[in-house]
Amino acid sequence: MTAMTPCLDRSGFLPRLSSHHLSRARLSEPLLASTARVKLLCAPAGSGKSALLAECLLQAPAQCRVHWLPLSGEAWSAADFRHRLAETLGLASSDEAGLLSCLARLQTPTWLFLDDYCRLPNPELDLLLDRMLAISSPILTWWLGARRRPPCNWPRLLLDDELYECESTSLAFTSGEVEQILQPWVPEQASKVASRIILRTGGWCAGVRIALLQKCDWSRQDKPLGRADTLLDYLEHELFSSLTPELSEAWRVLAHLPRFNARLCDHLFGAGEGAQYLRTLQALGCFIEPWQDSTDWLQIFTPFSQLLRDEQWPSGRSWHRRACQWFCAEQDWKSAFEQALLAEEYEVAVSLLQHFSFEHLFEEQTVVLLLRLHEQQGEELTLGSPQLVGLITAALLFAGRFEQANACIAHLAYFTPQPSALLQRQLIARWQALQGWLLHLQGRMETSRAHFLEALSALDPECWTARLMCLSGLTQQALLRGELDVAQAHNREALCLARARGSLVFEGLMELDHAQLLEQRGAPARAESLLLNVHELLCQQGDRPTPLLGRIALRRGRLALCMGQEERATEFFQHGLDDCLRSHDKRVLYGFLGQAQLAANQGDYAQAFVRLRDAERLMQQRQIPDTVYRGVLLQVSSHFWLQQGRPELAREALSRVLKHYRGPRARQAPPATLELIPRIEYLLILARVRLAPQMSDATAQLEFLMTHAQARGMWALATELQLAVAEALWLAGRTEQSIGMLQEGVCSVERYQGQQVLRELRQRQGALFEARSSVLPDELILRSGETGALSQRERQVLELIALGHSNQQIADALFISLHTVKTHARRIHGKLGVERRTQAVAKAKLLGLCS
Repeated sequence: MTAMTPCLDRSGFLPRLSSHHLSRARLSEPLLASTARVKLLCAPAGSGKSALLAECLLQAPAQCRVHWLPLSGEAWSAADFRHRLAETLGLASSDEAGLLSCLARLQTPTWLFLDDYCRLPNPELDLLLDRMLAISSPILTWWLGARRRPPCNWPRLLLDDELYECESTSLAFTSGEVEQILQPWVPEQASKVASRIILRTGGWCAGVRIALLQKCDWSRQDKPLGRADTLLDYLEHELFSSLTPELSEAWRVLAHLPRFNARLCDHLFGAGEGAQYLRTLQALGCFIEPWQDSTDWLQIFTPFSQLLRDEQWPSGRSWHRRACQWFCAEQDWKSAFEQALLAEEYEVAVSLLQHFSFEHLFEEQTVVLLLRLHEQQGEELTLGSPQLVGLITAALLFAGRFEQANACIAHLAYFTPQPSALLQRQLIARWQALQGWLLHLQGRMETSRAHFLEALSALDPECWTARLMCLSGLTQQALLRGELDVAQAHNREALCLARARGSLVFEGLMELDHAQLLEQRGAPARAESLLLNVHELLCQQGDRPTPLLGRIALRRGRLALCMGQEERATEFFQHGLDDCLRSHDKRVLYGFLGQAQLAANQGDYAQAFVRLRDAERLMQQRQIPDTVYRGVLLQVSSHFWLQQGRPELAREALSRVLKHYRGPRARQAPPATLELIPRIEYLLILARVRLAPQMSDATAQLEFLMTHAQARGMWALATELQLAVAEALWLAGRTEQSIGMLQEGVCSVERYQGQQVLRELRQRQGALFEARSSVLPDELILRSGETGALSQRERQVLELIALGHSNQQIADALFISLHTVKTHARRIHGKLGVERRTQAVAKAKLLGLCS
């Protein structure tokens, strides 16, 4: 409860705000601006209701009478409540008729605050409150803070526009607000610490305050944010003390379940009783919230469930066993498997895996649970059938544990010979598919490709998941070889098969390959649009495939970075990093790399190298082979060293790593880093030129690589190489040729939306851009598209605007919506720095952007 103190300009005792209180105008301003005469704040304990009411009270108009009535959540009788209310208002009589009459005839604007209204159902008191709200004067404003929603006639008040209800979720602190509180204490780390506090507390006000009690070494990520004992004491006093033993036990059981609904509660606690327990807990504001925006499933507030799951729970096995039984009956195999593991019924858990397919690996935590089961129970229990071998192998490959995956694949030999020649061929084909993927991820392309092709020729149509993965592997290998047409053919076949089987998860995986193809072709915007559509479809599923969404977020982060959209890239990389960390995906590496590149863009190389070291440390902790990460880490590090003017470090590192990708025993690049080898090659040439500017063949080598990329339609890489040629010419002192090549490169950047590579060149050779500005007219520089480049579609719209077409005529001509035309027009105005259509046309003609 908020502390009380005398207020100089008000009579009586009024609330005092904490010394650490943060005024939040986003909450108080709408409340104060609302003309509704009843303002309701209904939220669980510790949500900041009292503080917000106090903040509003202290901003009451001078002519308004203010009354603060702290009810402490107690179950007052109707008579006692009337007496306290009459005493607060200064009335002589507290009988109901007189009190209602007085409230109806108030002449002075009055604000009445009821803080922490009765926490338990009290029909007598609730009916009295309902009558007072219905009868009271229009100039009396009720401010009501409660943990439960009293059963008053809220619909009538809402229809009469007399009710303003503050959403409980909006009371949570945002990351920016926590950062503002932390700023005086840890100004340099405020943003990072705030994100961690929000992650662990969900922004719950009391949780944030408990976390802030620990004013120590904020930089330590392993330090628990908040005192567990304090939080448990808070729960004991504010929650469990007001619940019956049966409700208290039910709440603790539900806190240990990832999700629940009324039917599961009936199974756990008794038919009829369980659903009633759930309704009662919800009515009492016991931190029960929707699970992933579901209309049926619920969960306990995450910080509390995490806290209780760390506590000893002697009876936990029996409850998890009962939950497992219910999920089995519902054929929710993934949830049943998880509950069997928690109940330590490992044989039951393994038996449930017969219902799992490859798609289950892309559900939340499935890979982590499978790996844990395999490690704890060993091969005898977890590798008892070819299907189990395939499932465990796929999980190991997903997590990057190649040695264990190799040993796991070898177990398929124990299931030979099969009863028939057909089954024997299918088993060998499945072995080839798994072995092909292992070799593919290890960088052994030719052997892997042979396995994929042989598996495809033998696999039965019913083994469509294995066929899809073979096609995906062949797609990625074609992309790595620069055979884009071959990659497109394999990818199209895979997409058709995934759609024919109705597998949205596999469709998402194949679209990731498709996005890489589009990115290589120099169409990042199309790739982003493709992945956005896939993301929206996947998010509509009941069980969100978090690992796949993490991979999609990382790829979208790379695309956004490529197009110069740094804010979007930052958001995508963080989301992808979080998802991949939780699911033990080896591709978490690319989240760290993205964050390192963003830091380098800001000139913060110290932070950039910290993120690279974090990536290397995690890879080593998770026992991922260095072939997955070493090459790309050295390539990115060398990129930063060149930007810092340290070419000797770049040359040494790149020379060493290139040996692994050249020669008779060469490895292919990791599938997620298609341009790794050509990037190593051109960065090594640039490093050598920096150390020996008169190097005679540098430009010729780069031009050969560029011509090779252009011939294969790899326009994104060709653009990078164009700018690398310009840099080599500049370093060799051939200024005029360098500026000419830079102009061509800038035009390619506009065409293929590769703003990131232009920025990287500017960071390495800022003097080249200064020389360019002194040689070329401003109009030519703008025309080249370096600032505010118009896309091809925007040019089409601008041409039609110049011809005098209306927005509707443009929409009809280009077969797009009117809204899309207006969006293009708004972007054109922004890029050209104009406000009207006529100005846009005049500016475009001046710059030669349209005829």
